[in-house]
Amino acid sequence: MAEEFSLFTPEPTTPLTEEIHTSLKLKAPDRSIEALPQPATTETMTVSASVYFPVPGQTDETPFITADGSRINQNNPKKHRWIAVSRDLHSRWGGDISYGDSLMVTGVSKKLDGLYIVRDIMNKRIRNRIDILVGEKDKVMGYWKDVKIAKLN
Repeated sequence: MAEEFSLFTPEPTTPLTEEIHTSLKLKAPDRSIEALPQPATTETMTVSASVYFPVPGQTDETPFITADGSRINQNNPKKHRWIAVSRDLHSRWGGDISYGDSLMVTGVSKKLDGLYIVRDIMNKRIRNRIDILVGEKDKVMGYWKDVKIAKLN
């Protein structure tokens, strides 16, 4: 019965020939980083910025779940690099920014400037602002004006 199944009969193996083996070698192209295509310049917006903690007094009754349904790490919220945007900036209310968009933030501080993902929305009374998610243990507080944000996607 085993003869009927080719599964049980070993196939003869052929070693790679030198010709096949040498064709598998790859070489990086000869060009510098300056020669690579650069991304198009992104329009920046000027906003104010603040920080928020995932606590009921600064969020809603579910502080560890963002508006888009993402779950915040309770031990280290800052590690996510997530932000909330004011409603006037969000696409649901006529803005240009949506949940999941990557934003480059500059003008806050060396520690807080950088790339963030939009996961949350702010109270309707707040306008033209971003809110950076941090933890209470991070001991970061502040309000910054003239912060630049650029949408990367």
